[in-house]
Amino acid sequence: MELIGTKWKPLILFHLLEGPQRSGILQAKIPAISNKMFTQSLRELERDHLVYREVFPEVPPRVEYGLTKKGFTLKEILISLDTWGKTIHDG
Repeated sequence: MELIGTKWKPLILFHLLEGPQRSGILQAKIPAISNKMFTQSLRELERDHLVYREVFPEVPPRVEYGLTKKGFTLKEILISLDTWGKTIHDG
């Protein structure tokens, strides 16, 4: 829980289950998150080796984030939380 026990980290990780994504696209999937919290959460997830950051040497530079092997081990937990949330919301 220490690694993912915030409001935003599970959401970021859940959306990264779809595959690597550019930060702007990823942030658009979580409209309520502020730029500051989005950046901070990604940095912490990267520091904890749950997410990797890949910079492509292009002009303009392109940055993508994806799940590491360690991050991918959370897949079943994240899917279960999503299913539970939908059940509670619809119930």
